[in-house]
Amino acid sequence: MTIPPANRNVAPRLELPPGLEAVYVNLVRISHTPAEIVFDYARLLPGQADSLQVLSRLVMSPVGAKLFWRALGENLARYEASFGEIAMPNDSTLANDLFRTIQPPDSPSGG
Repeated sequence: MTIPPANRNVAPRLELPPGLEAVYVNLVRISHTPAEIVFDYARLLPGQADSLQVLSRLVMSPVGAKLFWRALGENLARYEASFGEIAMPNDSTLANDLFRTIQPPDSPSGG
């Protein structure tokens, strides 16, 4: 079936099923094969690092993943235009990011 030229730029209507639950995730493992990109979403909480459970898996074609990447970048740019730049941690460790403004006490002068 071909799509008429007038309808090619019209996005399909998305229907959310009743009872659909949003899942909070803060970690994603990304892997790939030649044919697909796999996103395994999980939630990492303090004290639970021993057992991470994948809460959702998204499998996309490489083209679909690149389109997703492009759409995510465009939406992040719109977000930052509305709400300001998203601050990224300057350091690789959370502790350094959280406590970088705390200065150690001055050491006594030795002589």
